[in-house]
Amino acid sequence: MKNILKHINTSSFAHLAKDGLRALRLNKLVLAFLFATTLTTAQQKISLEKAIELAKSNNIDLKIADKEIEKQTVLKKTAFQADPLQVQYQGGQFNSADYDHNVSVQQFFPLGNITKANRQLQEELAKLAEKRKALSTYEVEKAVTLAYYQYLYGVSIQKLNSELNEIYTKFLKNAELRFKTGESGNIEVISAKAKVKEIETQKAQLEFDLAIYQKQLQFFVQTDENVIPDAQTALQYSMVKEEGTSKAETLMTDFYQQQISVYQKEVNTHKAMRTPKVGLGYFAQTINTQSLFQGFTAGLQIPLFGGVNTAKAKASAISISQSQLALDKNKLTLNLQKQELQNNFEKQQKAMDYFQKEGLQYADQIISTAQKSYANGDLSYWSYISFLNQAIDIKKQYTEATHNFNQSAIELQFPTIKNN
Repeated sequence: MKNILKHINTSSFAHLAKDGLRALRLNKLVLAFLFATTLTTAQQKISLEKAIELAKSNNIDLKIADKEIEKQTVLKKTAFQADPLQVQYQGGQFNSADYDHNVSVQQFFPLGNITKANRQLQEELAKLAEKRKALSTYEVEKAVTLAYYQYLYGVSIQKLNSELNEIYTKFLKNAELRFKTGESGNIEVISAKAKVKEIETQKAQLEFDLAIYQKQLQFFVQTDENVIPDAQTALQYSMVKEEGTSKAETLMTDFYQQQISVYQKEVNTHKAMRTPKVGLGYFAQTINTQSLFQGFTAGLQIPLFGGVNTAKAKASAISISQSQLALDKNKLTLNLQKQELQNNFEKQQKAMDYFQKEGLQYADQIISTAQKSYANGDLSYWSYISFLNQAIDIKKQYTEATHNFNQSAIELQFPTIKNN
């Protein structure tokens, strides 16, 4: 961001007017191409709320999250897991010297709470997918907000550039008038012309910066339309005050608690898998080539070696403890982060209060008084330039302070959530 402010540098008048003209011609050619491409598609002005709404409906990551929820919901139907149907044919001399036939069918079914445990586990997995989407939605909202106010920051830089252009244009006229009347030397005219051309060149460069910011916003909104912030939007971000537990802490806590619920259901599922399965069967066969003799079978599948499922149940129980520890750790991290962000926000607020209550008024007064005094001949050229630089520097600091305030306010509104 600091590179942008470097475009508005009033500390030196060493640039020659010739160099400014050459740079301006080059940038005008490139800028003309940029305008030719951007004008082919109309720009749509949208509010921050509308930008967030579009992002939530268009964002590919959120659509992927929706598919994950859909997938986990479909998998609920897999709660009942019967073994594959066993069909067996036997032919040969197993009853007598004659060649007989035997066909049998057998099916095993789970007993106990395994079906219920599987269904409950799948329900919790679907809920976990919803919690993950909520975290992704939060990040999308933060990204759109940052990009939205980044563009507005570019607009504020443009406005400052236009103001500088107006100031130095008046300065150039006064310098030319004083030169004609013999009140000053040609150095004032040359310096003024060089500065005006420099500012015009910076204006072209700022157009490119604004185009970049627009594409960043468009990327996060993920739309084919050239969306830009509404011109009526205030340059200063307005925070939404939260009562009680913050949104970030709620989302993080919900995610980890849901993760714990999944592991708890995994424990139940592994334990339920240690129960036997019952099997029912039917057979039909020939004896001495005479048919048809039929019968039924019944049986049990008993997991004699249940150590695997016991170990998996213990592993899931360990995962519960890990998730709880991660929740405790990230709660602490979030609280410390919020304290740091709050301190930075209050720091930026102090700067904003100064510029809004005093700084900008001083800058306007300095510029107005210096222009009148210089025009009346009461102020020397170098004194005028010194006062002008002081006032412009105040305005530059205010623009940067507004940007820093917005960044700190948005970060405080949307602190980073750890979910690993």
